[in-house]
Amino acid sequence: MPIRSPRGRVAAYRALWQWPLRSPARLAVSGVAALAVVLGISTALTAINPPEPAPAGVTTTGTNATAPGSTRSTRAPGTPVPTALPPVSELAPTSLPVSSAPAAALQAAASWSAAWIRPPDGTPADRWIEGLRPFTTEEYLGVLATVDPGAVPATVVTGPARAVRVAASSVDVEVPTDALTLLVLVVRTEAGDWRVSGYDRAA
Repeated sequence: MPIRSPRGRVAAYRALWQWPLRSPARLAVSGVAALAVVLGISTALTAINPPEPAPAGVTTTGTNATAPGSTRSTRAPGTPVPTALPPVSELAPTSLPVSSAPAAALQAAASWSAAWIRPPDGTPADRWIEGLRPFTTEEYLGVLATVDPGAVPATVVTGPARAVRVAASSVDVEVPTDALTLLVLVVRTEAGDWRVSGYDRAA
């Protein structure tokens, strides 16, 4: 039969909450039941709103997150950040005074030019090449092998060899002839001697 009066409802509520206090066994049963209700509500809320997963590749530890590829400074606090580059030593000059030209380089240019001038008519080309070989790099001999010695315009050297540009391992040398002034490039080989590796008409 339902309880209709306020006094009757108050008495029923009092009896309900006093029930666990009447014995230790009832109190323990009530505590277990209350804990089960709380856990059930928590599980239901988690199933309804699951936590979002962390992005792939991100590791979380406490409140810190580290993304892949990120770097963390290991500089100790208070360490000054360098703002100036270290001094750079001066580079060696690419050109040297012409007075420093090695005598062996000038001699190689003069000897090559004397062998380069047009030989007497009927001289075989291979003999002309053999005359140039002692003063020419092996690579440049292949180029000279395509030259017709009968087409060389000069017939005699008319003056001394003169350096016009000097570097650590090469010298540009001018050699005058009766037809033109040669600009001869002399280089130092791995063996340490000086040989011609090219020539042109001087400006």
